[in-house]
Amino acid sequence: MIIDELKYKILQQFGFPPTQEQAHALEVFAEFLTDRDPHAVMILRGSAGTGKTTLSGAIVRTLKEIRQKVMLLAPTGRAAKVFSLNSGSPAYTIHRRIYREKSFSGVEGQFNLNDNLYTDTLFMVDEASMIANMGLGGMSFGSGCLLDDLVHFVYQGRNDRLLLIGDKAQLPPVGEEESPALHAAMLEGYGLKVYECDLNEVLRQSEESGILYNATMIRQMITHDDITQLPKIHFAGYSDIKQMPGAELIEALADSYHHVGLDDTIVVTRSNKRANIFNQGIRNMVLDREEELSQGDILMIVKNNYYWMEEERKSNNKLQSNEIPAFLANGDRAKVLKVRRRIDLYGFRFATLLLQFPDYGNYELEATVLLDTLTSEAPALTHEQQEQLFHQIEEDYQDIPLKTDRMKAIRQDQFFNALQVKFAYAVTCHKAQGGQWAHVYVDQGYMTDDMLNPDYIHWLYTAFTRATEMLYLVNWPETQTVQC
Repeated sequence: MIIDELKYKILQQFGFPPTQEQAHALEVFAEFLTDRDPHAVMILRGSAGTGKTTLSGAIVRTLKEIRQKVMLLAPTGRAAKVFSLNSGSPAYTIHRRIYREKSFSGVEGQFNLNDNLYTDTLFMVDEASMIANMGLGGMSFGSGCLLDDLVHFVYQGRNDRLLLIGDKAQLPPVGEEESPALHAAMLEGYGLKVYECDLNEVLRQSEESGILYNATMIRQMITHDDITQLPKIHFAGYSDIKQMPGAELIEALADSYHHVGLDDTIVVTRSNKRANIFNQGIRNMVLDREEELSQGDILMIVKNNYYWMEEERKSNNKLQSNEIPAFLANGDRAKVLKVRRRIDLYGFRFATLLLQFPDYGNYELEATVLLDTLTSEAPALTHEQQEQLFHQIEEDYQDIPLKTDRMKAIRQDQFFNALQVKFAYAVTCHKAQGGQWAHVYVDQGYMTDDMLNPDYIHWLYTAFTRATEMLYLVNWPETQTVQC
């Protein structure tokens, strides 16, 4: 009886009759939540336009109504912000909730897995396709395998359980062929009892969207073993998807910035090199910014940084405050409020900036940033540049006799810990994943049949589904267009 009551309450939050797939998903969720097995886990996989967001929002509202404790999580700050807006409840990054910083703050900022003090709590994780489980070199969090740590954290709690929500057609984590968090066999390997369901039926109202129509067509290509041709995009009859010739791009971007704002417009492209070209062009020709860095510029953090948030907690005496992010993550966006000073030092160029972070409640922070990464084609400082910076700074601390004390001083140096940033008007698809923007401009670059592979199809699907209102395809070839 309790299963039927739970389903009824969620249906009340829907506001309209569910599809057959949604009704099945509700059945599975009710069984999962009421299962007495303490090791139950659920995977809700849903493609764009199938009502996954509507369903998860109805679940969150119902759980709040029946006073079931729930914690909303997402892999990135932008994804957490989107999840919060769609569900009407606060959402946090996974890292912010499951890790704690060690007492000594080193240059890489080592974080241990936190103790799970939550009880009787459902952890709902959106954009779970982004959760990696491959320990890459130099990892600073727990075991270095995020999925391992997330599962361990949740199930060490008393009567806590996990619901993973995601789209398996999106790009998998870097270095992995598929998204491990959406793979039932992977979760069974942890000794968990897995509930799973899929939403594949595109809702009728979604069929009126050119974005979702074409995204669905692209997604269906992923399921075929042999991809024989480049996807052809339908434009005719749709008002939310448009071809964008290069000659019209400047005017179109200016129009988007005027109507929906800088923070709700993005260019998604294939490489850091192309993103760099777009960023420079946008600043010079659309925003009329001639200085290297100006007030109002939108930046993206391109390397995890722990130093500045630790300094904030010290100076504000807010060590336990939820208002301060645990660290600044690779991919976080910031708006430049003020450029206070510039300085050339150690063979590099620095600036002191007052920054605002829109994905963290417009939190403001004054920090030193490294200007050299702004326009470089490398993702961040190269290993050689990092070594050069370290050795140049080390010269200033030669008066400290003990090496351990000298290394500790360097690790606390503001220039050694300068934020590495790039402009965020144009980004790679991996950097955009998890976020949504009203206006999205997609530049796939030059494509040939021999470049056609599953990675490209995942890339294209992910890029298309970042847009909520308008999708512009830049210099889209006629050979990839359905002629009507």
